[in-house]
Amino acid sequence: LPYAARAEAHASDSFETDMGPLTVHPVSHASFVMETPAGVIYVDPVGDAAQYEGFPAADLILITHEHGDHYNAETLEALMGEETHLITNPAVAEMLPEGLEADEVLANGDSTTWNEIGIDAIPAYNTTEGRTNFHPEGRDNGYVLTMGDFRVYISGDTEDIPEMRALEDIDLAFLCMNLPFTMTAEQAAD
Repeated sequence: LPYAARAEAHASDSFETDMGPLTVHPVSHASFVMETPAGVIYVDPVGDAAQYEGFPAADLILITHEHGDHYNAETLEALMGEETHLITNPAVAEMLPEGLEADEVLANGDSTTWNEIGIDAIPAYNTTEGRTNFHPEGRDNGYVLTMGDFRVYISGDTEDIPEMRALEDIDLAFLCMNLPFTMTAEQAAD
């Protein structure tokens, strides 16, 4: 689809930050594209790379964890440009295909800055007995992106955890809802 048709089909949203406008384009499931004043950010891009045709090329790609609905090596390779900056958690960094390396590897609690956007790696894990093997504590990331005075939380796959509850001043949140692996809509809303 042409860019305009794709944006309309996916109901893009725009937000004002003191750095400039932020436009979010949902792609599928956990995959989305953010056009920011600092560059274009792809989050957990999976599926056919053709789904991303018409969107601006990725300046930064963030990967939360290794599950196939968040990380796909073929899609990632197709979307990586020579100047694309790749940030992953340690587990994904270890499984990247030959010839592809993460520019930065962030574990839970790590922080970095990319083009004036602060990036904090927030834990993402299951707490319910019988589900902890899906997303064990300490492995997967969520991210908080700070663009001037505007903060975006990307939960990755997690349940309602203390680290999420402790976040403050979040202006836009992308929360997972996918049973039995993460949260119900009611849990996410709470």
